[in-house]
Amino acid sequence: MTTLSLTQAINAGLRRALEEDPKVVLLGEDIGTLGGVFRVTDGLMKDFGSHRVIDTPLAESAIIGTAVGLAYRGYRPVCEIQFDGFIYPGFDQIVSQVAKMHVRTQGAVRMPLTIRVPFGGGIGSPEHHSESPEAYFVHTSGLRVISPSNPQDAYTMLRQAIACDDPVLYFEPKRRYHAKGEVEVDAPLVQALPMGASRIVAAGTDVSLVSYGPLVKTALDAAIAATADGVSIEVIDLRSLAPIDYAPLVASVRRTGRLVITHEAGRTLGLGAEIAAVITERCFNYLESAPVRVTGFDIPYPPSKLEKHHLPDLDRILDGVDRALGRPNSHTGMDDWA
Repeated sequence: MTTLSLTQAINAGLRRALEEDPKVVLLGEDIGTLGGVFRVTDGLMKDFGSHRVIDTPLAESAIIGTAVGLAYRGYRPVCEIQFDGFIYPGFDQIVSQVAKMHVRTQGAVRMPLTIRVPFGGGIGSPEHHSESPEAYFVHTSGLRVISPSNPQDAYTMLRQAIACDDPVLYFEPKRRYHAKGEVEVDAPLVQALPMGASRIVAAGTDVSLVSYGPLVKTALDAAIAATADGVSIEVIDLRSLAPIDYAPLVASVRRTGRLVITHEAGRTLGLGAEIAAVITERCFNYLESAPVRVTGFDIPYPPSKLEKHHLPDLDRILDGVDRALGRPNSHTGMDDWA
């Protein structure tokens, strides 16, 4: 075991992939000489050369388009989108080419392409730097979408994504970049939890609390805080957003009878809506109350001085838990704005 930050774990995963497969190539803005805005790719150009760690022009459509061509010729490109809000110029390439190439060619062409996207708020950034665009890509058939919440998953799931023959969007919770944890870097991938599997990260009996990426830590904090009121929260880390592994969620809700889902993205047509619908369909006779969503509001991402009011925090999540439990006078009304 090695103690690494989430940033270091991603760097280690990229390094291992470059070492093990000469067909792995990294592309992105400032990822080479600078080592990336967040220094995630620091040192990789020096060790593997500019032909494998490629500084690209500031053109996301060109980055993705070039990666499609590389994947078509048997390479395993890994693209970095510098910030979440910068992905939209490459949106057409992702949903029209990357997601559809395998089906369009009747299985003749695979797209082993990984797209790294630092996402979410909480770091005080300006406009276009703190968005949560995951629902756009979850809605697009042909894409896998994953999001680690801790250094071990960041390392393992990135290696699994690069080794996968399908296109994978890998959403990195940038406000957790400095969070540290134990990482087993030499464990065989075949022994790791599949990247498509969700996982219970804290056992509980009263409420099932589902999250992913940056809010898993907040959900765990809420579970600890709730014990003071005698409430036992079971926390589930989705890990994979497309496809979703529903089996642990269904089993959990059938035990607790209550469901709360939290994510930073807006409420309307967000991932929480789909999860609430599926769990209601599969667990209707077990539910003691309607599923509760605690999300960002349906507004453009606010200025950094206001983002703490926009992002779900411990208090809003605990309020959602209280509503699921039917506790009187618990609803603050804030989520009516979402």
